[in-house]
Amino acid sequence: MDNKRRFALVGTGNRGTTMWGRDLLAGWRGLVDLVAIADTNALRAERARTMIATNAPVYGNVDTMLAETRPDLVIVCTPDDTHDDIVVRALESGADVITEKPMSTTVEKIRRILDAETRTGRRVDVSFNYRFAPTAARIKELLNAGEIGRVTSVDFHWYLDTRHGADYFRRWHAYTERSGSLFVHKATHHFDLLNWYLDSDPDAVSAFADLQMYGRKGPFRGPRCKLCPHKSECDFYLDLETDPFLDSLYEEPSEIDGYFRDGCVFREDIDIPDTMVANIRYRNDVHVSYSLNTFQPIEGHHIAFNGTKGRIELRQYEDQPWETPAEDMILLVRNFPKGKPAIERITVPHFPGGHYGGDDRLRNTLFAPDATDPLGQRAGARAGAMSVLCGIAALQSSRTGKIVRLVDLMPELFTDGAQAERKLAANAGWTAHFPS
Repeated sequence: MDNKRRFALVGTGNRGTTMWGRDLLAGWRGLVDLVAIADTNALRAERARTMIATNAPVYGNVDTMLAETRPDLVIVCTPDDTHDDIVVRALESGADVITEKPMSTTVEKIRRILDAETRTGRRVDVSFNYRFAPTAARIKELLNAGEIGRVTSVDFHWYLDTRHGADYFRRWHAYTERSGSLFVHKATHHFDLLNWYLDSDPDAVSAFADLQMYGRKGPFRGPRCKLCPHKSECDFYLDLETDPFLDSLYEEPSEIDGYFRDGCVFREDIDIPDTMVANIRYRNDVHVSYSLNTFQPIEGHHIAFNGTKGRIELRQYEDQPWETPAEDMILLVRNFPKGKPAIERITVPHFPGGHYGGDDRLRNTLFAPDATDPLGQRAGARAGAMSVLCGIAALQSSRTGKIVRLVDLMPELFTDGAQAERKLAANAGWTAHFPS
């Protein structure tokens, strides 16, 4: 008897073609069967099908694909603002869903997905692969073991380099309507990590954000890199022809839909910030200082948990102009050692695969029949909703200058929302800045 999960892939950009296409079949072929590919760009879909090495049929219409192939599972890898429509249609067809992060971009879209999941009895998983990175898992174990007592605050700073960071400003992510801004699209990973690490929900967010490098701040601009008269002087010039993978997926297919993979990072209509900071108060009284920077000479992050009994600190290097070992070093520092070491240096090796092995561990948890989840790494729709809401609150705060309470955005996610409001209102320093 064939117990393979019959899945359809919707969206054949980089992530869909690799993570959820080629790599999924390569490692889990005995557990899954790709029965359909759907994309509005027929040429890109055909190119992706070749790269994935499958003979699954290609569809330009999701409803037709669902009706004709009846997949058990739909994997959604389309632009963020389209997730809700595809997820809901898949759930209503009787399929479960894995969606790339962020789950969606607005409160209304989140509500549609949660309502459909409840109504249909199907399941939505959100692809939060950072939870599955071995170093993140080790930190979670240390926190769960109470090694630093009760966590009181977190310092969390994420750095995107001038290659990765700029890429968000070349593409559709550069528009709030499509991505919700990087407070939603990129930081959804980071906010979800915080929610998971702290085993709590964010209460309120205060944020600042600005556009300081890209968009209208640029010294010149052109129609796209390939046609730009400034390519010889632009630090952000991208030559797609040097990357056969991207060139194949995007250059000729752009003639169909007009989507250029090498859009100018200085387009004047870019409306998302590139420099962001946020303060987050959690419902368990943890305070977080967070930042995201998108034009650094380094890639990676720094996170530190401050607790009543000590501190856990990590500086993870992903890319930088110097050599680092293929491992992470977690520092565990105790306030009151009492027979234990005052400081422990915990080494976690980097594993093969994306996110230092996190991608493989995520796929294994979702598809292996004997998979267990002792750390609660598998993330459902509520986790997806909570991380997006945190990003929505941060963007709203940065634009209004006010603290934004998540319970005001979507009260149904907080079963004791009234209690949370009373608790916040009791804090005079915060009440003075509450939006009316």
